[in-house]
Amino acid sequence: MALPLEDYAVVGDRRSCAVIGRDASIEWLCLPRFDSDAVFTALLGTTQRWSLSIEGGAVPAGRRYLPGTMVLATDIACSAGVLRVTDAMPLEEGPQLVRELTALDREVEVDSVVDLGFGTGTRRPLWRDGPYGLEAVAGADAVVLDGDVRHELRDGVPHVRLRVRPDRPVRLRLAWRGWDRPPVLRRDAVARTVEQWQGWIARSTYRGDHRDAVERSLLVLQTLSDRRTGGIVAAATTSLPEQLGGSRNWDYRYCWLRDATFTLLALVESGFTDEAAAWREWLLRAVAGDAHNLQVLYGIGGEPTQSEREVDLPGYAGSRPVRLGNAAAEQDQLDVYGEVLDAFHQAREHELPAQEEGWALQRELLDVLEGRWRQPDRGIWEVRGDPQHFVHSKVMAWVAADRAVRTVEARGWDGPVDRWRALRDEIHAEVCAKGYDDGRGSFVMAYGSRDLDAAVLRIPAVGFLPARDPRVLSTLDTVARELDDGGLLRRYDSAVDGLPQGEGCFLPCSFWLADALALAGRPRQSRDLYDRLLDLRNDVGLLTEEHDPDRGRALGNLPQALTHVPVVNTAHLLAGRGAVRTRSGR
Repeated sequence: MALPLEDYAVVGDRRSCAVIGRDASIEWLCLPRFDSDAVFTALLGTTQRWSLSIEGGAVPAGRRYLPGTMVLATDIACSAGVLRVTDAMPLEEGPQLVRELTALDREVEVDSVVDLGFGTGTRRPLWRDGPYGLEAVAGADAVVLDGDVRHELRDGVPHVRLRVRPDRPVRLRLAWRGWDRPPVLRRDAVARTVEQWQGWIARSTYRGDHRDAVERSLLVLQTLSDRRTGGIVAAATTSLPEQLGGSRNWDYRYCWLRDATFTLLALVESGFTDEAAAWREWLLRAVAGDAHNLQVLYGIGGEPTQSEREVDLPGYAGSRPVRLGNAAAEQDQLDVYGEVLDAFHQAREHELPAQEEGWALQRELLDVLEGRWRQPDRGIWEVRGDPQHFVHSKVMAWVAADRAVRTVEARGWDGPVDRWRALRDEIHAEVCAKGYDDGRGSFVMAYGSRDLDAAVLRIPAVGFLPARDPRVLSTLDTVARELDDGGLLRRYDSAVDGLPQGEGCFLPCSFWLADALALAGRPRQSRDLYDRLLDLRNDVGLLTEEHDPDRGRALGNLPQALTHVPVVNTAHLLAGRGAVRTRSGR
């Protein structure tokens, strides 16, 4: 039986993440990168996990992140006492996972079983005694299992029985080797990792309400950021379903351009300017030389992603197919031009060091957009049905032109500003004429459609119209009423995406509603909704992509960056510090 998704936590080293169940079982880990093949795949229905079995009727007895860290402590109780398992992935070293086992009162017997595979569950390794410890190899892949005690092979799987005493913690480690020597296991590996995380979060400048939630979300975003490139992946997992047993199962271990401005604002408004600058640098490198073939998402290093394929795994709770790669990279999504240009604009507005060398690229992106904005696209929801003239996409095309105009006006940089002003005005007029349905009293999903789309709630935040414009207020009320599901929002109200119907409430949309309410002068409603959303976090403060209000269950990949980002940004907005887009006052 699969654990509920809310029963999982993660630890990471800013190159990869391990997903750990409430029972201290490690059920997902990609090495050496977020988007590498997984070595533990029990999360997707296999037997491949690192389990710890305790004699005496063991039951989970609580877990927590050590304060200000992504180091996880899980307590398991049994008749003999309580075992604490502290999991950490040390920072600034080669990929490795360290497990420190401690008995809290009396001696506890523990069986450690490391059922590991390669190729995301498709290849069994060869285990052998290697020069650095017990070693699993398969082609170019190799990991070393070592620590204070040695595992022995039993039916081709490493086992060891441990006697864990209160006065003598036991360390176990799985380290990626590839063709290199694994890093030395430091005796202070866990303590050093705690110190590094606490030193990082101490730089946060946020002092408003819900500080614990904001700082936990900042820690999650830092965990999902690659320490070498600055890229931030959307989630640590693939194919966790948006509907249990359904087919809406996607690979999110990549960097989406659409998340660029949200993420940059969350970082820079919270005092993490170096990290915001690293994200901007990643963005510049990813889109450089690619203006005419801009992808929606890229790999961690800014490289084009692999094509989507399916693998023969059972899937989480039988949800299939299991996908690796994401075909959305091949779609035309007009809104990403606006997101990219807005990210560069917000970096300038927040006084990150100017990058005039990137201005030529931004001008090129505007040239491409001028020739494409009238075309239908696949939109923010990456529909796999027919392209449409999505209203949100056109609004973000307006954002692209608006930010270019503002840059020239504010900085005097070279550009055809009169032409861009005309483009901005043309897009604005068309969206207001074709994107607003007087009968529904709302901006709609696409030209000629009466379907609603929660993405249009972003209209006031990006400055397309003022928050108290009658059309915006009517849209807010209509969307909040008709896309409501148990106090949360669905993304849209019909099957327009070319997929079987059925999914949970998309949590970022509910945060967008909270933002729109705050901007419209309804702070009490905004705070109530924000508090409701925070209540959906699991016991260690993590959020997935979606929520099933009928079952009270988390859905989708985890932890979801696009959900944790508005935990930060909406808190800043409610605290009166902004963290929203430049408003035009049109």
